[in-house]
Amino acid sequence: MSLLQLEHVSKIFYGTRVLQDISFSLNEGEIMGLVGENGAGKTTLMHILFGMPVIAETGGFGGTIYIQSAPVNFKSPFDALDAGIGMVHQEFSLIPGFTADENIMLNREPRAYGVASMVFGDRLGVLKRGEMRERSVRAINKLGVKIDPETPVSEMPVGHKQFTEIAREINRDQVKLLVLDEPTAALTESEADILLASMRGLAREGIAIIFISHRLSEIITIADRIVVLRDGAVIKNTENKQVGVADIALWMVGRTVGTVQSGMGQTGGVSQGARKAALTVERLWVDMPGETVKDVSFTVQEGEIFGIGGLAGQGKLGIPNGIMGLYAAGGTVSLNGQPIPIGSVKAALDAGLAFVSEDRRGVGLLLDESLDWNIAFGVMQTRGAYLKSWCGGLFKLRDEKAMKELAEEYIKQLEIKCTGPKQKAKELSGGNQQKVCLAKAFALNPTLLFVSEPTRGIDVGAKKIVLDTLMRYNRERGTTIVMISSELEELRSICSRIAIIAEGRIAGILPPEADAAEFGLLMSGEKIL
Repeated sequence: MSLLQLEHVSKIFYGTRVLQDISFSLNEGEIMGLVGENGAGKTTLMHILFGMPVIAETGGFGGTIYIQSAPVNFKSPFDALDAGIGMVHQEFSLIPGFTADENIMLNREPRAYGVASMVFGDRLGVLKRGEMRERSVRAINKLGVKIDPETPVSEMPVGHKQFTEIAREINRDQVKLLVLDEPTAALTESEADILLASMRGLAREGIAIIFISHRLSEIITIADRIVVLRDGAVIKNTENKQVGVADIALWMVGRTVGTVQSGMGQTGGVSQGARKAALTVERLWVDMPGETVKDVSFTVQEGEIFGIGGLAGQGKLGIPNGIMGLYAAGGTVSLNGQPIPIGSVKAALDAGLAFVSEDRRGVGLLLDESLDWNIAFGVMQTRGAYLKSWCGGLFKLRDEKAMKELAEEYIKQLEIKCTGPKQKAKELSGGNQQKVCLAKAFALNPTLLFVSEPTRGIDVGAKKIVLDTLMRYNRERGTTIVMISSELEELRSICSRIAIIAEGRIAGILPPEADAAEFGLLMSGEKIL
């Protein structure tokens, strides 16, 4: 039976037509894989479905949406929730200071009422903590993961945050449709497998699922139907029968997309014989919630692309965050023989380090500012570039022309989909925001660049652009790169060596051509080299 039907849906967003004549239907208990390049319109389409305020604020949309044959036009997410639609957004919407069960039960907390509440109102009702915990645990168990319901979100690894988001949605009464926007982007392969299995279980219960993912192999594995968007239009709507990853990639980008293989055993921009130590890390510890680093030592050679991998919550993300001074850390770090004070962002930047954070919205971008301002901001702050002196240097103003030229260069190089250098960063899709973060780091022309989860939430075409750009940047400028990623194959494609982190320590360092089973043993902590 048809649960959801879209007919001729269209949307003009910030002067750009992002959706045109979108039509498809979804049955009860069916899993639809919705795919497309960054900027193809996937997230905007889901914002329309979920009644996000930004849609009404920008003129609404055209076309009609039906839920169980009745036309709907949600004015807010609360309307969508009341209709049985749950959505897990690409960016987390949890309250960091709340525990898992408090987030899962938010605004639906069971309460006990007494005399005081009868006199002074519902706010004096007492939370039924035991019932909250019981319902939260039931939702978490349905996903097949182990999360302590009393753990604050601020202390969770990224993967656990994602499962908590999903548990909150399936814990609602009368859920009919679940929209998952890049739910596996923050998960390791094993965690993603758990989520896919739980999705099958939800579908068997009659819940329809729209699954948005750039991991095309997951789409092939889980989807009953595949809908492909390109430039805001439906290019393909097909049952998942005899469909391959290459087919989807071709439909998405309109061209054949290869994979990055040439980096296997990458030697970088400096000849092997001339190698010397660029980055030396000794006895590093980092107090980053959910990504604690206990005792890490390693050396990165000059001109190398060095990879750091491991399961979520084992400490791999803590390494660059600690070295760059974003979290409390200790130990010894030196670049080209010169010690770098730990705990100071300025000292790290002044020494020649740069960092592309995994948290692009919270750390990487000035969301309300233009692209040229975002890209030039770091080098302006640290080097005084893109500033014009006036009155003999008495005061300085931004060099708007130079900033515009810089932004245009990286927009072209990284194929950032935007209306131009003056468009605000918050108006871009997630993948294009990630490209802006890379451009911002490249503009610093660093001696060593940390890139953390550089392709998270990026489609197959854009992923190749980013990885190719990193290799070209390394090759042409000789810049040393340390890449942290949850995707092992991504690390193996461009890195010369890969360190695996387990329980806050380095379990071992392997060459990219090592057997996948060797990496797996290191990640599981079963084998320490």
